[in-house]
Amino acid sequence: MSIVLVINSGSSSFKYQLIDAETGIPHASGLVERIGQEQGRVKHTVFFPPAAAGEPAVTATDATSERELPIADHTAGFQLMLDAFAENGPSLEQHPPVAVGHRVVHGGARFFEPTLITPLVEINIDELSVLAPLHNPGALQGIRAAKAAFADLPHVAVFDTAFHQTMPPAAYTYAVDTALAEAHRVRRYGFHGTSHKFVSEAAAAHLGRPLAELRQIVFHLGNGASVTAIDGGRSVDTSMGMTPLEGLVMGTRSGDIDPAVIFHLARRAEMTIPQLDDLLNKRSGMLGLAGVSDMRDIEEGVARGDEAATLAFEVYAHRLRAYAGAYLAELGGVDVISFTAGVGENSPQVRAAALETLGFAGIEIDPARNEQRGRGIRRISTDASRVEVLVVPTNEELEIARQTIAVTA
Repeated sequence: MSIVLVINSGSSSFKYQLIDAETGIPHASGLVERIGQEQGRVKHTVFFPPAAAGEPAVTATDATSERELPIADHTAGFQLMLDAFAENGPSLEQHPPVAVGHRVVHGGARFFEPTLITPLVEINIDELSVLAPLHNPGALQGIRAAKAAFADLPHVAVFDTAFHQTMPPAAYTYAVDTALAEAHRVRRYGFHGTSHKFVSEAAAAHLGRPLAELRQIVFHLGNGASVTAIDGGRSVDTSMGMTPLEGLVMGTRSGDIDPAVIFHLARRAEMTIPQLDDLLNKRSGMLGLAGVSDMRDIEEGVARGDEAATLAFEVYAHRLRAYAGAYLAELGGVDVISFTAGVGENSPQVRAAALETLGFAGIEIDPARNEQRGRGIRRISTDASRVEVLVVPTNEELEIARQTIAVTA
Protein backbone atom coordinates (compact mmCIF):
# COMPACT_ATOMS: atom_id res chain seq x y z
CA MET A 1 0.00 0.00 0.00
CA SER A 2 1.24 3.49 -0.81
CA ILE A 3 -1.57 5.80 0.31
CA VAL A 4 -0.36 8.84 2.25
CA LEU A 5 -2.26 11.55 4.08
CA VAL A 6 -0.51 14.83 3.24
CA ILE A 7 -0.95 17.72 5.68
CA ASN A 8 -0.13 21.39 5.06
CA SER A 9 -0.83 23.19 8.31
CA GLY A 10 -0.88 26.87 9.23
CA SER A 11 -1.63 28.68 12.45
CA SER A 12 -5.40 28.84 11.88
CA SER A 13 -6.01 26.30 9.12
CA PHE A 14 -4.75 23.13 7.48
CA LYS A 15 -5.14 21.53 4.07
CA TYR A 16 -5.08 17.79 3.54
CA GLN A 17 -5.01 15.31 0.70
CA LEU A 18 -5.29 11.53 0.67
CA ILE A 19 -3.15 10.40 -2.24
CA ASP A 20 -1.61 7.24 -3.65
CA ALA A 21 2.13 7.94 -3.85
CA GLU A 22 2.71 5.15 -6.36
CA THR A 23 0.03 5.99 -8.92
CA GLY A 24 -0.30 9.70 -8.18
CA ILE A 25 -4.07 9.32 -7.89
CA PRO A 26 -5.71 11.54 -5.25
CA HIS A 27 -8.72 10.14 -3.43
CA ALA A 28 -9.83 13.17 -1.40
CA SER A 29 -8.74 16.59 -0.28
CA GLY A 30 -9.98 19.20 2.12
CA LEU A 31 -9.52 22.38 4.07
CA VAL A 32 -10.15 23.14 7.72
CA GLU A 33 -9.92 26.87 8.31
CA ARG A 34 -10.63 29.70 10.74
CA ILE A 35 -9.49 27.51 13.64
CA GLY A 36 -9.93 29.28 16.97
CA GLN A 37 -12.26 31.89 15.52
CA GLU A 38 -15.95 32.37 16.20
CA GLN A 39 -16.99 30.30 13.20
CA GLY A 40 -14.77 27.78 11.43
CA ARG A 41 -15.25 25.94 8.15
CA VAL A 42 -14.59 22.41 6.94
CA LYS A 43 -14.53 21.66 3.21
CA HIS A 44 -14.10 18.07 2.04
CA THR A 45 -13.91 16.90 -1.59
CA VAL A 46 -14.04 13.30 -2.80
CA PHE A 47 -12.69 12.59 -6.27
CA PHE A 48 -15.09 10.59 -8.46
CA PRO A 49 -13.70 8.89 -10.39
CA PRO A 50 -10.03 9.04 -9.38
CA ALA A 51 -7.95 11.09 -11.80
CA ALA A 52 -5.40 9.49 -14.04
CA ALA A 53 -1.93 9.39 -12.55
CA GLY A 54 -0.21 12.77 -12.58
CA GLU A 55 -3.26 14.66 -13.81
CA PRO A 56 -5.45 17.11 -11.91
CA ALA A 57 -8.35 15.45 -10.14
CA VAL A 58 -11.79 15.62 -11.73
CA THR A 59 -14.63 15.94 -9.27
CA ALA A 60 -18.28 15.03 -9.53
CA THR A 61 -20.72 17.89 -9.11
CA ASP A 62 -21.85 16.57 -5.73
CA ALA A 63 -18.41 15.53 -4.46
CA THR A 64 -17.82 18.51 -2.15
CA SER A 65 -19.33 18.95 1.29
CA GLU A 66 -18.99 21.94 3.61
CA ARG A 67 -19.73 22.64 7.26
CA GLU A 68 -19.46 25.77 9.36
CA LEU A 69 -19.06 25.47 13.12
CA PRO A 70 -16.67 26.59 15.86
CA ILE A 71 -13.29 24.76 15.75
CA ALA A 72 -11.43 25.18 19.01
CA ASP A 73 -7.98 24.02 17.94
CA HIS A 74 -6.09 21.80 15.50
CA THR A 75 -6.98 18.67 17.46
CA ALA A 76 -10.69 19.45 17.03
CA GLY A 77 -10.01 20.20 13.37
CA PHE A 78 -8.47 16.78 12.82
CA GLN A 79 -11.47 15.12 14.41
CA LEU A 80 -13.72 17.02 11.99
CA MET A 81 -11.53 15.85 9.11
CA LEU A 82 -11.96 12.25 10.29
CA ASP A 83 -15.72 12.84 10.54
CA ALA A 84 -15.74 14.14 6.97
CA PHE A 85 -14.00 10.99 5.72
CA ALA A 86 -16.44 8.81 7.64
CA GLU A 87 -19.54 10.66 6.44
CA ASN A 88 -18.57 11.46 2.84
CA GLY A 89 -15.82 8.99 1.95
CA PRO A 90 -13.58 7.57 0.96
CA SER A 91 -13.45 5.16 3.87
CA LEU A 92 -10.10 5.27 5.66
CA GLU A 93 -10.64 1.61 6.46
CA GLN A 94 -10.83 0.74 2.76
CA HIS A 95 -8.10 3.25 1.81
CA PRO A 96 -5.91 3.28 4.91
CA PRO A 97 -2.94 5.66 4.86
CA VAL A 98 0.38 4.03 5.63
CA ALA A 99 1.98 7.31 6.74
CA VAL A 100 1.33 11.02 7.22
CA GLY A 101 3.50 13.52 5.35
CA HIS A 102 3.77 17.08 6.67
CA ARG A 103 4.85 20.15 4.74
CA VAL A 104 7.19 22.24 6.89
CA VAL A 105 8.36 25.53 5.41
CA HIS A 106 11.70 26.05 7.15
CA GLY A 107 14.25 23.38 7.93
CA GLY A 108 17.17 25.78 8.22
CA ALA A 109 20.55 24.18 7.57
CA ARG A 110 19.64 21.22 9.80
CA PHE A 111 17.29 19.31 7.49
CA PHE A 112 18.32 18.44 3.94
CA GLU A 113 16.00 15.49 3.34
CA PRO A 114 12.56 14.22 4.41
CA THR A 115 12.78 13.28 8.08
CA LEU A 116 10.86 10.93 10.34
CA ILE A 117 9.33 13.10 13.04
CA THR A 118 10.59 12.36 16.54
CA PRO A 119 10.34 14.49 19.68
CA LEU A 120 13.81 15.86 18.87
CA VAL A 121 12.70 16.82 15.35
CA GLU A 122 9.70 18.64 16.84
CA ILE A 123 12.07 20.59 19.11
CA ASN A 124 14.18 21.55 16.08
CA ILE A 125 11.14 22.68 14.08
CA ASP A 126 10.11 24.79 17.05
CA GLU A 127 13.59 26.32 17.37
CA LEU A 128 13.58 27.16 13.66
CA SER A 129 10.38 29.16 14.12
CA VAL A 130 12.62 32.20 14.61
CA LEU A 131 13.35 31.96 10.86
CA ALA A 132 9.72 31.33 9.85
CA PRO A 133 7.48 32.75 12.59
CA LEU A 134 4.42 32.73 10.32
CA HIS A 135 4.83 29.11 9.20
CA ASN A 136 6.72 26.73 11.47
CA PRO A 137 4.54 27.21 14.60
CA GLY A 138 1.42 26.31 12.61
CA ALA A 139 3.15 23.30 11.07
CA LEU A 140 4.10 22.12 14.55
CA GLN A 141 0.51 22.45 15.75
CA GLY A 142 -0.61 20.34 12.81
CA ILE A 143 2.05 17.72 13.46
CA ARG A 144 1.03 17.31 17.10
CA ALA A 145 -2.67 17.13 16.29
CA ALA A 146 -2.04 14.63 13.48
CA LYS A 147 0.11 12.45 15.71
CA ALA A 148 -2.74 12.35 18.22
CA ALA A 149 -5.24 11.41 15.49
CA PHE A 150 -2.94 8.86 13.80
CA ALA A 151 -0.83 7.64 16.70
CA ASP A 152 0.04 4.32 15.05
CA LEU A 153 1.36 5.80 11.79
CA PRO A 154 4.81 7.18 11.01
CA HIS A 155 4.88 10.95 10.47
CA VAL A 156 7.39 12.55 8.10
CA ALA A 157 8.41 16.18 7.74
CA VAL A 158 9.15 17.40 4.20
CA PHE A 159 10.89 20.77 4.25
CA ASP A 160 10.48 23.48 1.59
CA THR A 161 14.11 24.47 2.15
CA ALA A 162 15.63 20.97 1.89
CA PHE A 163 16.04 20.86 -1.89
CA HIS A 164 18.18 24.00 -1.78
CA GLN A 165 20.68 22.60 0.73
CA THR A 166 22.84 21.61 -2.26
CA MET A 167 23.56 25.27 -3.05
CA PRO A 168 27.29 26.05 -2.79
CA PRO A 169 28.50 28.52 -0.14
CA ALA A 170 29.02 31.19 -2.77
CA ALA A 171 25.30 31.08 -3.54
CA TYR A 172 23.91 30.96 -0.01
CA THR A 173 26.30 33.30 1.82
CA TYR A 174 25.39 36.93 2.46
CA ALA A 175 28.27 39.42 2.51
CA VAL A 176 27.77 40.47 6.14
CA ASP A 177 29.88 40.02 9.26
CA THR A 178 30.61 36.29 9.43
CA ALA A 179 30.43 35.91 13.20
CA LEU A 180 27.12 37.76 13.36
CA ALA A 181 25.69 35.74 10.49
CA GLU A 182 26.68 32.44 12.08
CA ALA A 183 25.34 33.45 15.50
CA HIS A 184 21.92 34.33 14.09
CA ARG A 185 21.78 31.83 11.17
CA VAL A 186 21.73 34.59 8.57
CA ARG A 187 22.13 32.99 5.13
CA ARG A 188 20.07 32.16 2.07
CA TYR A 189 17.87 29.07 2.39
CA GLY A 190 15.44 29.18 -0.54
CA PHE A 191 11.83 27.98 -0.63
CA HIS A 192 9.33 26.19 -2.91
CA GLY A 193 11.91 23.39 -2.95
CA THR A 194 9.30 20.62 -3.06
CA SER A 195 7.80 22.13 -6.21
CA HIS A 196 11.15 22.80 -7.88
CA LYS A 197 12.23 19.21 -7.25
CA PHE A 198 8.98 17.74 -8.57
CA VAL A 199 8.94 19.90 -11.71
CA SER A 200 12.60 19.35 -12.63
CA GLU A 201 12.23 15.59 -12.29
CA ALA A 202 8.92 15.57 -14.19
CA ALA A 203 10.49 17.59 -17.02
CA ALA A 204 13.38 15.16 -17.35
CA ALA A 205 11.01 12.18 -17.36
CA HIS A 206 8.77 13.83 -19.96
CA LEU A 207 11.72 14.43 -22.25
CA GLY A 208 13.11 10.94 -21.68
CA ARG A 209 16.48 12.40 -20.72
CA PRO A 210 18.66 11.62 -17.67
CA LEU A 211 18.11 14.17 -14.91
CA ALA A 212 21.84 14.14 -14.15
CA GLU A 213 22.65 15.48 -17.62
CA LEU A 214 20.27 18.45 -17.65
CA ARG A 215 20.78 22.10 -16.79
CA GLN A 216 17.37 23.47 -15.87
CA ILE A 217 15.70 26.71 -14.87
CA VAL A 218 12.34 26.34 -13.13
CA PHE A 219 9.98 29.29 -12.66
CA HIS A 220 7.48 28.67 -9.85
CA LEU A 221 5.12 31.59 -10.39
CA GLY A 222 2.13 31.94 -8.11
CA ASN A 223 1.16 34.59 -5.59
CA GLY A 224 4.51 33.69 -4.11
CA ALA A 225 7.15 33.23 -6.79
CA SER A 226 10.67 31.91 -7.13
CA VAL A 227 13.08 30.69 -9.78
CA THR A 228 15.76 28.05 -9.34
CA ALA A 229 18.86 27.04 -11.27
CA ILE A 230 19.16 23.24 -11.24
CA ASP A 231 22.24 21.40 -12.45
CA GLY A 232 21.97 17.63 -12.72
CA GLY A 233 18.95 17.55 -10.42
CA ARG A 234 20.65 19.66 -7.73
CA SER A 235 19.67 23.20 -6.79
CA VAL A 236 22.67 25.49 -7.29
CA ASP A 237 20.92 28.83 -6.83
CA THR A 238 17.45 30.17 -6.13
CA SER A 239 15.82 33.57 -5.90
CA MET A 240 14.33 33.43 -2.40
CA GLY A 241 16.72 33.95 0.48
CA MET A 242 16.67 33.77 4.26
CA THR A 243 12.91 34.36 3.96
CA PRO A 244 10.45 34.14 1.05
CA LEU A 245 10.63 37.93 0.66
CA GLU A 246 13.77 38.04 -1.48
CA GLY A 247 13.83 37.61 -5.25
CA LEU A 248 11.05 38.00 -7.80
CA VAL A 249 8.21 40.51 -7.67
CA MET A 250 5.22 38.67 -6.20
CA GLY A 251 1.54 39.23 -5.54
CA THR A 252 2.05 41.23 -2.35
CA ARG A 253 5.82 40.90 -1.69
CA SER A 254 8.38 43.34 -2.99
CA GLY A 255 11.11 40.86 -3.85
CA ASP A 256 14.61 42.32 -4.19
CA ILE A 257 14.95 45.81 -2.73
CA ASP A 258 17.82 48.01 -1.57
CA PRO A 259 17.98 47.43 2.23
CA ALA A 260 18.59 51.15 2.66
CA VAL A 261 14.98 51.77 1.59
CA ILE A 262 13.98 50.32 4.96
CA PHE A 263 16.30 52.69 6.83
CA HIS A 264 15.03 55.61 4.75
CA LEU A 265 11.37 54.83 5.50
CA ALA A 266 12.14 54.33 9.17
CA ARG A 267 13.80 57.74 9.36
CA ARG A 268 11.68 59.81 7.00
CA ALA A 269 8.26 58.15 7.30
CA GLU A 270 8.84 57.10 10.92
CA MET A 271 7.67 53.57 10.14
CA THR A 272 8.18 50.89 12.76
CA ILE A 273 9.65 47.43 12.14
CA PRO A 274 6.17 45.79 12.19
CA GLN A 275 4.90 48.41 9.74
CA LEU A 276 7.86 47.85 7.40
CA ASP A 277 7.39 44.09 7.63
CA ASP A 278 3.72 44.51 6.72
CA LEU A 279 4.59 46.88 3.87
CA LEU A 280 7.13 44.63 2.16
CA ASN A 281 5.30 41.34 2.69
CA LYS A 282 1.63 42.30 2.38
CA ARG A 283 1.30 45.68 0.63
CA SER A 284 4.00 45.60 -2.03
CA GLY A 285 4.59 43.62 -5.22
CA MET A 286 1.79 43.77 -7.76
CA LEU A 287 -0.64 44.99 -5.11
CA GLY A 288 1.59 47.93 -4.28
CA LEU A 289 2.18 48.83 -7.92
CA ALA A 290 -1.29 48.34 -9.38
CA GLY A 291 -3.70 47.93 -6.47
CA VAL A 292 -4.43 44.28 -7.30
CA SER A 293 -2.38 41.16 -6.64
CA ASP A 294 -3.94 38.68 -9.07
CA MET A 295 -2.09 38.41 -12.40
CA ARG A 296 -5.40 37.96 -14.24
CA ASP A 297 -6.50 41.39 -13.02
CA ILE A 298 -3.13 42.84 -14.02
CA GLU A 299 -3.40 41.41 -17.53
CA GLU A 300 -6.94 42.76 -17.89
CA GLY A 301 -5.62 46.17 -16.86
CA VAL A 302 -2.84 45.97 -19.45
CA ALA A 303 -5.40 45.07 -22.14
CA ARG A 304 -7.48 48.17 -21.41
CA GLY A 305 -4.44 50.45 -21.29
CA ASP A 306 -4.20 50.98 -17.54
CA GLU A 307 -0.82 52.62 -16.90
CA ALA A 308 -0.33 51.25 -13.39
CA ALA A 309 -1.10 47.69 -14.48
CA THR A 310 1.19 48.05 -17.49
CA LEU A 311 4.07 49.25 -15.35
CA ALA A 312 3.46 46.49 -12.81
CA PHE A 313 3.57 43.85 -15.54
CA GLU A 314 6.76 45.33 -17.00
CA VAL A 315 8.46 45.41 -13.59
CA TYR A 316 7.39 41.81 -12.98
CA ALA A 317 8.71 40.62 -16.36
CA HIS A 318 11.93 42.62 -16.04
CA ARG A 319 12.77 40.77 -12.83
CA LEU A 320 12.01 37.39 -14.45
CA ARG A 321 14.36 38.14 -17.34
CA ALA A 322 17.08 39.38 -14.99
CA TYR A 323 17.07 36.13 -13.04
CA ALA A 324 16.83 34.00 -16.18
CA GLY A 325 19.90 35.75 -17.59
CA ALA A 326 21.82 35.37 -14.33
CA TYR A 327 21.08 31.66 -14.12
CA LEU A 328 21.95 31.14 -17.78
CA ALA A 329 25.39 32.52 -16.96
CA GLU A 330 25.68 30.55 -13.72
CA LEU A 331 24.76 27.25 -15.38
CA GLY A 332 26.86 27.95 -18.46
CA GLY A 333 23.78 27.51 -20.64
CA VAL A 334 20.47 25.75 -20.18
CA ASP A 335 18.77 22.67 -21.62
CA VAL A 336 15.26 23.02 -20.17
CA ILE A 337 13.17 25.90 -18.86
CA SER A 338 9.90 25.07 -17.10
CA PHE A 339 7.01 27.21 -15.90
CA THR A 340 4.77 26.04 -13.08
CA ALA A 341 2.21 27.12 -10.43
CA GLY A 342 -0.85 29.31 -10.97
CA VAL A 343 0.68 32.09 -13.05
CA GLY A 344 3.37 29.98 -14.68
CA GLU A 345 0.90 27.35 -15.84
CA ASN A 346 -1.86 29.71 -16.99
CA SER A 347 -0.37 32.96 -18.30
CA PRO A 348 0.97 32.87 -21.87
CA GLN A 349 1.75 36.59 -21.57
CA VAL A 350 4.04 36.08 -18.57
CA ARG A 351 5.84 33.14 -20.17
CA ALA A 352 6.45 35.06 -23.38
CA ALA A 353 7.62 38.19 -21.56
CA ALA A 354 9.97 36.21 -19.31
CA LEU A 355 11.92 34.84 -22.27
CA GLU A 356 11.42 37.43 -25.02
CA THR A 357 15.02 38.75 -24.94
CA LEU A 358 16.74 35.36 -24.59
CA GLY A 359 16.83 34.32 -28.24
CA PHE A 360 20.62 34.72 -28.14
CA ALA A 361 20.72 31.61 -25.92
CA GLY A 362 18.77 29.53 -28.43
CA ILE A 363 15.43 29.96 -26.70
CA GLU A 364 12.44 30.20 -29.04
CA ILE A 365 8.81 30.10 -27.94
CA ASP A 366 6.14 29.00 -30.40
CA PRO A 367 3.32 31.58 -30.02
CA ALA A 368 0.59 29.09 -30.95
CA ARG A 369 1.82 26.41 -28.56
CA ASN A 370 2.22 29.00 -25.82
CA GLU A 371 -1.41 30.07 -26.15
CA GLN A 372 -2.79 26.54 -26.02
CA ARG A 373 -4.37 25.34 -22.80
CA GLY A 374 -3.73 21.86 -21.48
CA ARG A 375 -3.84 19.76 -18.33
CA GLY A 376 -0.56 17.88 -18.53
CA ILE A 377 3.04 18.69 -19.38
CA ARG A 378 3.34 20.46 -22.71
CA ARG A 379 6.11 21.96 -24.81
CA ILE A 380 5.79 25.61 -25.83
CA SER A 381 9.13 26.02 -27.61
CA THR A 382 9.56 25.77 -31.36
CA ASP A 383 10.94 22.66 -33.03
CA ALA A 384 14.08 24.64 -33.85
CA SER A 385 14.66 25.90 -30.31
CA ARG A 386 17.92 24.68 -28.80
CA VAL A 387 16.28 24.88 -25.37
CA GLU A 388 13.19 22.92 -24.41
CA VAL A 389 10.59 25.23 -22.86
CA LEU A 390 7.83 23.43 -20.99
CA VAL A 391 4.74 24.07 -18.91
CA VAL A 392 4.81 21.53 -16.07
CA PRO A 393 1.89 21.43 -13.62
CA THR A 394 3.31 21.14 -10.13
CA ASN A 395 2.07 18.60 -7.62
CA GLU A 396 3.60 19.29 -4.23
CA GLU A 397 1.22 16.90 -2.46
CA LEU A 398 2.37 14.02 -4.64
CA GLU A 399 6.02 14.95 -4.09
CA ILE A 400 5.48 15.05 -0.32
CA ALA A 401 3.73 11.67 -0.50
CA ARG A 402 6.59 10.16 -2.50
CA GLN A 403 9.20 11.48 -0.10
CA THR A 404 7.17 10.24 2.84
CA ILE A 405 6.99 6.73 1.39
CA ALA A 406 10.73 6.79 0.67
CA VAL A 407 11.42 7.41 4.37
CA THR A 408 8.95 4.91 5.75
CA ALA A 409 9.31 2.04 3.24
